[in-house]
Amino acid sequence: MTTEVPSRRLPGTPCWASLMAHRADLARDFYGTLFGWEFTPGPPQLGSYSFAQVGGLRVAGIGEGAPEPHRPVSWTTMLAVDDVDHAAESVRECGGTVGVGPLNIGEDGRLAVAVDPSGAVFGIWQSGLFTGSDVTGVPGSVARSELVTNDATLVGKFYEAVFGFGSQRAGGDEEDLTVLTLDGQPVADVRGVGRNLPRDRGAHWVTAFAVEDVQAAADQAVRLGGRVLAAPHDDPIGTAATVADPEGAAFGLLARD
Repeated sequence: MTTEVPSRRLPGTPCWASLMAHRADLARDFYGTLFGWEFTPGPPQLGSYSFAQVGGLRVAGIGEGAPEPHRPVSWTTMLAVDDVDHAAESVRECGGTVGVGPLNIGEDGRLAVAVDPSGAVFGIWQSGLFTGSDVTGVPGSVARSELVTNDATLVGKFYEAVFGFGSQRAGGDEEDLTVLTLDGQPVADVRGVGRNLPRDRGAHWVTAFAVEDVQAAADQAVRLGGRVLAAPHDDPIGTAATVADPEGAAFGLLARD
C-alpha cells in the first residue's frame, strides 16, 4: 500500500535515511539495481549528494563522505524537529553528544548529527523546503527504523526526553523491545540485545527498506557484492533480513504480511 507522507512531520518522526559512502557512484549502482532507484541531484552544499527516487518520489539520499579509507559507512536515520538548535541542546543535556552542526543546508533545512548515550549515531532535521521522504509503504522505500542497542528501556528514555516520544513495551517476556510512539502511533523500535550487541558496529540505527520478496532481494544483494548479516526470518510484521552493501553499510529488508 502506498502511503504518501504529510509535508510536516511530528517532531521525532523518522523523516529521511541518508548514506555517506566512500564512492557515491558505486553506491548508486548497487542500490539503484537492488531497489530500482533513480537519482536526481540533491542540495549543492552536500557535493555529490543525490536523492533516490521510486516512481518520481524521493525515498532516501546517497552522498560521499570524508575521504578516509577506514571510515565506517552506515545509513543514518534522520529525526524531524521544529527547532534543531533546541534539540541539539537537549541531546547534550540528556547525556548525548552533537558531532556535526547545527548547520544550514541552504534553503532545504537545518541539520545536526548526534550520538546517543549508547553510541548510536542519528540525524536531526529541521525542514525548510525539503521535508524528507515523499512516500512509504512501496518497495524501495523505508519500511522501518529500528535502534539496536544494549538496553532498550534505558536508551529509550533518552529519546523520550529529547523528542517527546511515548513508549510501549513490546515483544515476549524474553525480548527487550520498546516501541517509540507519537500521538499513540508507533514510529520506531528500540531493540535491546545486551551482550549480543555487534562489537564491530556497536549500538546503531537500522534502516529497513520495503521489498516484495526478502529472499530474492537478499540473493540479489549478494550478487551485487553485498553480504547477508541475518538470513531471512519471520518478523512480527512479516519477513525480514539484514544485509550489508559492498562498503559494509548494513540495512534491512522487510516484506510486510
